[in-house]
Amino acid sequence: MSIIKYEIVNKVAMENSFTQAAQVLGLTQSAVSHAISSLEKQYGFALFHRNRAGLTITPEGEAMLRQMRRVLEAEELVQQEATNLLGVATGTIRIGVISSISSSWMPGIIHMMDQRFPGIKIELREGDYYEIERWLMNGEIEAGFLNTFESEQFQYMPLRKDPLLCVVSEQSGFYHHTQIDIHELQDVPFILIDYRGDNDVRRLLASYHVKPYIRFLLSEEVGVLSMIKHHLGITILPQLSINALPRGLRVIPLQQGSYRTIGLALRKNPSPATKQFVAVLQDWIDEQYENRIPSSPFLR
Repeated sequence: MSIIKYEIVNKVAMENSFTQAAQVLGLTQSAVSHAISSLEKQYGFALFHRNRAGLTITPEGEAMLRQMRRVLEAEELVQQEATNLLGVATGTIRIGVISSISSSWMPGIIHMMDQRFPGIKIELREGDYYEIERWLMNGEIEAGFLNTFESEQFQYMPLRKDPLLCVVSEQSGFYHHTQIDIHELQDVPFILIDYRGDNDVRRLLASYHVKPYIRFLLSEEVGVLSMIKHHLGITILPQLSINALPRGLRVIPLQQGSYRTIGLALRKNPSPATKQFVAVLQDWIDEQYENRIPSSPFLR
């Protein structure tokens, strides 16, 4: 069936490997290779480039994959609606998460989902804001946690304000401060957490026209905190990113009370399973936080 072949193409594109796609789908590598070759023969062009360097999708393959994902999404919606009419919630939800959400929020949310809707399977893909936006637009995920998102196809639901806090070492002149005025960071040695997409810290500094002396750009919070522990500078991080603070470091709020917004981007017409996930997400946030940002009521 074409649906099966489309799923194979989708997994190969996501995994960039025939072998890994076969393992995920529970098929042999030869079955995966045969399905791809069959479609390529049918269409008259290659879907993937195969060489010693690895596997890459062709421009023609990308165009076909977008349409295949629409078919796969429609098939998933049909199956979910059928079970929903029978009063049984099933389906698969693919969700894009940033690292701080996967470590601090998702364990509790998934536990609640398993209790309420054991028939719904959740797949997580961790990335930065840029990757999550791309996965949403390409149809690789149904929903994604972002700090902002604008698209005619999607809605963005603000969920929680996450404070942006300074992290300093015991040798820093700020160590005994109860608050830090962001303007005091001008020309101060700074370790910046850097990622693609809308960078909350860069945006904050630019909004106050503050230019610290950026010594290092790092992509992981662990590396940033290690640099600070060795007295190489200070940083600003979201509160959710600071799960375990190394000894000798201190978190200090900014006088300006700055924060990032955590929200969920999803299609304007989400699947039944996605609606159930959003309802559980909102309930979980209500249990954890007293002041949740009011979100769209249509999913209630």
